[in-house]
This record gives sequence, C-alpha cells and structure tokens, in this order.
Amino acid sequence: MSIKLALDFLKKLEKNNNRDWFADNKSEYEKALKAIKDLLNKVYGNMQTHDEFEKLKIFRIYRDVRFSKNKLPYKNNFGGSFLRAKPRLRGGYYIQIQPGNNFIATGFWDPNKEDLLRIRKEFEMDDQELRTIINDTFFKSVWGELQGEELKTAPRNFDKDHPAIDLIKKKQFIFVKQFTDKEVLAPNFAQKVSDDFKTIRPFFDYMSDVLTTDLNGVSLIKD
Repeated sequence: MSIKLALDFLKKLEKNNNRDWFADNKSEYEKALKAIKDLLNKVYGNMQTHDEFEKLKIFRIYRDVRFSKNKLPYKNNFGGSFLRAKPRLRGGYYIQIQPGNNFIATGFWDPNKEDLLRIRKEFEMDDQELRTIINDTFFKSVWGELQGEELKTAPRNFDKDHPAIDLIKKKQFIFVKQFTDKEVLAPNFAQKVSDDFKTIRPFFDYMSDVLTTDLNGVSLIKD
C-alpha cells in the first residue's frame, strides 16, 4: 500500500483527534497502518544487510493520557524503532512519519547512569576519535551536528575547564535528519533511509566499543 494513505489519514486525524471520528474511520486507519508496516518492514529488510537486530518495534498510535496535560487520545504521527542486538551492539534507530515533520533519528536517547558515566570517562581520557568520526565531511553531509540535551555545567567530579567539556556535559547523543513529504513518497525512500542509517555505523562502532569495555579496554561482555 502507498505511504500516501498514511499521510492523508494523519492530516485528517490532526483535525479530528477524537474517539468518535477515529471509530468512524477505523478502516482508513487500518489501511494507513498497513502502509506504515509495509514501509518499516522494507526498511528493516534493507538494514539487515548491514546491521544486526533484536526486532522492529512499531509504536501504537494511541496516547497514554493518564499523566499528561494533553488529553488528545491519538498521536499525530506513526513511528517505529529498530533495536540492535544487545549487549554487543549499542545505539538505536527511529523513524517518524508525520505530514510536514518526517524524520529519522539515531544515537543514544536515554543512556542509563552507568553507561553515561562510562561515556563521559572515555571523553575525559580521549575525545579525538569521536570528533574525527562526527566531523567527517561525508558523515556531516548526512547527519549534520551532534544533538541532545546537556547539563548547564560540568557533571560532578569532572573539570569544568576540560577541553572535552562540551561532550562531557551531554546527556544524550543524537543525530536527526528531516524528510519532506515528497521525499517520503518517493519510490526509493525505504532504501534511502537504510543507506542514511548505514552511515552512522562508525559512530555506533565506536560507542559500542566504549560501552562494552572498561577504561583499560578489557571486555565487559561475559561469554
């Protein structure tokens, strides 16, 4: 099914985000969801030629409104993630389809405190390998700049004047790439997404190596 079905459905849902309308248009939603599943499965198949995964996860469109001020019952996007084979491989891939706000994202959204400390310790010891990767001309042409939330000052027990403090302060390590609706509708979109995700591998290989070894380079993975 054409991904246009999904974009068209989401445009209507944005104007009619209520349970009655959704119930009356359930068949259109199911066609849109089928189109999304077809797209994500195609991307997943392409990506399996260059990475290893645990699974593909497609997110539900239903919102949990119990603890949210936003009481709209449905998300205005479709999303999915590709989970790499842990513990050996780290990092994640995400794709969102939403009219006017389509994007793919990759990196580390919410590293646990142990992983975050290990990453910061690595940067404190040597940040040049990472900088070489993320400042590569081709890499930057695809992904732009490293993004993510960061602390306002140095984390506890780190020198605020350290040369790598810009990296040490980060709490997330994310790259994002936007796509127009026209690009999403192109026949080669699934392959394009896979190709773009493939270019993140030097970053993932580096971070996976950091997170699976101690500061002496000894593996933390038990056989």
